[in-house]
Amino acid sequence: MISLRQRIVWASLLGSAALASSGAFAQQAPAASGTSTSTPTAAVAQAEGSAAPKAQHKRMDPAQRMERMQEHRAKRLAALKEKLKLNAGQESAWNTFAAASQPPAGARAQRMDRAEFAKLTTPERLERMQARQAERSARFAKRAEATKAFYAALTPEQQKTFDAETVHVGMHGHRGHHGHGATDGQPAKS
Repeated sequence: MISLRQRIVWASLLGSAALASSGAFAQQAPAASGTSTSTPTAAVAQAEGSAAPKAQHKRMDPAQRMERMQEHRAKRLAALKEKLKLNAGQESAWNTFAAASQPPAGARAQRMDRAEFAKLTTPERLERMQARQAERSARFAKRAEATKAFYAALTPEQQKTFDAETVHVGMHGHRGHHGHGATDGQPAKS
């Protein structure tokens, strides 16, 4: 399935190719009348200029990506805290929840090199994968318990706000679409 981002990229590529080809046709007419074609037309310049942003889409350094994700997570948590309008008695539950929401320090360092992983036998790889899955399950259980404790400390109105603000957390891939006609995680209307 083609993602929205891929569709946008393809549409912009096709559009810039169409502009570039129309610029080439426009340049042929003045060349026949004897004018110089050394200066590019606006369409060709635009097509050449559109190649520059593509160079910026190179793979981001993992440290930069992690820093960017941390900044995004911090902004999201700050916005949630502001919308919840917590009182002083709820601060300790919030701090526990916010700490449990953070990824473990050095999670990237635990990742095994592909070449090293390929050297393992199939049973060894399965054991490693099972151990990693157990670690993730333990982290999820800790996060779930902290979330439940925080949720219990909220007023009914705050719980409604929390439910509305966190419904999309964890939905990746198809951005919440479930089948034909579904939007925003809602089932298609029949």
